[in-house]
Amino acid sequence: MSAARPGGSSRGSAFGSWAIIVVTLCCAVSGCAVRGAGERAAPFRLVPAPSPSQASLRGLCAVDRELAWSSGAGGGYGKTVDGGAHWSFNVVPGAGHLDFRDVEAIDGDRAWLMAAGPGAASRIYRTNDGGRNWRLQWTNPRQEGFLDGMASWDAARAMAYGDPVDGHLQVMITADGGRTWERADTSRMPPARQGEAGFAASGTGIRVAAPATAWIATGGADVARVFTTHDGGASWTAVETPLRDPSPTSGIFSLAFLDASHGVAVGGDYTRPGLRHANAAWTDDGGRTWHRPLVPPGGYRSGVSWIPETDTLLCVGPDGADISRDGGRSWEPFSSPGYHAVRLVGGGGFASGSGGRLAVIR
Repeated sequence: MSAARPGGSSRGSAFGSWAIIVVTLCCAVSGCAVRGAGERAAPFRLVPAPSPSQASLRGLCAVDRELAWSSGAGGGYGKTVDGGAHWSFNVVPGAGHLDFRDVEAIDGDRAWLMAAGPGAASRIYRTNDGGRNWRLQWTNPRQEGFLDGMASWDAARAMAYGDPVDGHLQVMITADGGRTWERADTSRMPPARQGEAGFAASGTGIRVAAPATAWIATGGADVARVFTTHDGGASWTAVETPLRDPSPTSGIFSLAFLDASHGVAVGGDYTRPGLRHANAAWTDDGGRTWHRPLVPPGGYRSGVSWIPETDTLLCVGPDGADISRDGGRSWEPFSSPGYHAVRLVGGGGFASGSGGRLAVIR
């Protein structure tokens, strides 16, 4: 959705200028870990780091604990190859007016950038040489279109999604590294409901799993839904979640899956960030059914990520972060500073947030 909403087309970002926060989730840093008497120590630390960018950075992709890409407003993108100690930032030539709300990286050389915005402002770029050159691969031909996020199975196969066009979510698919993009067949996709759309708050309203599974989250209607495909987008199902709040500014903003069965959704209402209602759910059957957590996160959350091979997750939002140690069934406060995106990998991760902050997670 659009600029009034941190997600998609007609309700884009109301967040102002963001930056990326290299966080090594550190309890020793003032305001980071919030832990009361008797609470267990977090399994990681969040450490703020200097940021070379003042742009709004919502796109974040961690390849491993040393290599990560970021992207954001003003046509900018960044990369670190040393675990967040240093970041280099540049602007894609001719794209200074675009807002890159998602970056999907394969390695240090190959990455996609996804710009979100109405009509032709939604675009997809690709680099194969670490960002020295970028090729524009796709421009949205429909004025009502608005890309919200993208994900890739490998260097050749990727999927991007956006707000409804002609009554269905706009899902774009490539099988050749992005040289060609085609819209998924909507004849076997449930129609969008009144007001239903995606959110481009962190580019993580879509997740994929091998060999051909993808999940897409929505909001903006009376109930948030998750669309699922197991055949690379040829056919879809859609199920309702416990996130019920009939507001155009509420729904699911981020998904995370540990494997093909276990997943978590977070969100809420970005205009009421402190509301602990309809802001999280979990599934253990691949998204066929979703359940409310026993204890929800502390408010609106725009990003969530799983520590591989564990039951531990971290979710973040503009006014705080929460940790779950049981696969999303309950949450407890983790940090008081706010972040907007988080990506965890084996041995660490990264987060991004407002005020020009960067963070590394170890």
